[in-house]
Amino acid sequence: MTAADTIFALASGGGRGAIAVLRVSGAESRGIIARLAGGLPTARMASLRWLRDPTTGDALDQALVLWFPGPKSYTGEDSAELHLHGGPAVIAAVGGALAALGARPAEAGEFTRRAFLNGRLDLTAAEGIADLIAAETEAQRRQALRQADGALAKLYGAWSERLTRLLAHQEAAIEFAEDDLPTDLGDRARDGAATLRAEIVAHLADGGRGERLREGVLVAILGAPNAGKSSLLNALAGRDAAIVSARAGTTRDVVEVRLALAGVPVTLADTAGLREAADEIEQEGIRRAHRRAEEADLVLAVFAADTAPDAETLAWVTPGAVVLANKVDLAPAPGKIGGVAPLPVSARTGAGLEALRTRLEAEARRLAGAADAAVLTRPRHRAALTEASAWLAEAETALLPELASEALRAALRALGRLTGRVGVEDVLDVIFRDFCIGK
Repeated sequence: MTAADTIFALASGGGRGAIAVLRVSGAESRGIIARLAGGLPTARMASLRWLRDPTTGDALDQALVLWFPGPKSYTGEDSAELHLHGGPAVIAAVGGALAALGARPAEAGEFTRRAFLNGRLDLTAAEGIADLIAAETEAQRRQALRQADGALAKLYGAWSERLTRLLAHQEAAIEFAEDDLPTDLGDRARDGAATLRAEIVAHLADGGRGERLREGVLVAILGAPNAGKSSLLNALAGRDAAIVSARAGTTRDVVEVRLALAGVPVTLADTAGLREAADEIEQEGIRRAHRRAEEADLVLAVFAADTAPDAETLAWVTPGAVVLANKVDLAPAPGKIGGVAPLPVSARTGAGLEALRTRLEAEARRLAGAADAAVLTRPRHRAALTEASAWLAEAETALLPELASEALRAALRALGRLTGRVGVEDVLDVIFRDFCIGK
């Protein structure tokens, strides 16, 4: 694989469909498309052409051909799109013709990787495109679209520009100390570093909302056996996802359901009943329940209204937990459980489920609610910004101008890794390997 290769891939979904889109990009695209389609169409205008086998001249398909000469294309290279009829035989035949003309199948993410290498987008925008492709909910779509449109790139780029100026001032104070320059250049650099660090710290203190929105909020449902956890899961999911039985200990492993609440992807995890385990299998299920609760963004502590609260579930009634009194069709909900007023519900009759869903939507918005501002979406961003903040703090307190300069330079390198300006060779594969073929 080399960057000089001309590549092609199916950009639409696999399987049979009305239309399939094959993308082509690379230095030989012009000649390949001209031979395949009987000449190049007008740039950026759809042209209806017969595609023909380069060896036999046999017709392969009648397709719309779009030609995008570089550098004003997605990848920055000469590129084309072939809008074919979506049958597997058509796709295979045209793909074979492209290969015979010298193109090769693209690897996952190779189109977007070329766009990055050719300066068409930065790493944060590339990640936004990947998130846009994977978006399940409206809130995820909006967040990914902002990032793909350069919201994070503009913010981080502006910080890098400011930091570059601060570094220039600090270097000038060292290199031209004897010249007729302002005597407070070093002080200006330190003050600027403090201001920039405060902005980065405020950006980091977002509660992980962007990352939660991208990955989804995890809600662990905890409670004693027969508290109605599985019934609640099924009621919220609107289907029978978990087995429901009057026999205690039916749920032995974690059962998960994915759904959207207030535009936020949420995973509900039904866990084994908390009690003294009867056997080693149930013991393992309870251990997994505790682990899932520890990993969860939100705990749903479920108690049966007709049974005294159990100590095992009470231990999970914390200020951030949602406390439920289930089975209110059998007994009234107690006023307080563990000092918290529970939400009264009945998974069997549906009573209180609308109020529960409203509460869960509010919690999902609190934990991962999308804002209009650019927010962190990946641990990679958080790690680089945390490093940059630490180096800026070093620059503020450095006893020697040379040490302050080195700290500012290290902070600039950390910011540069975010957008791909410096030191990105080791992260390119990680970023692009999750893309789909054709993007």
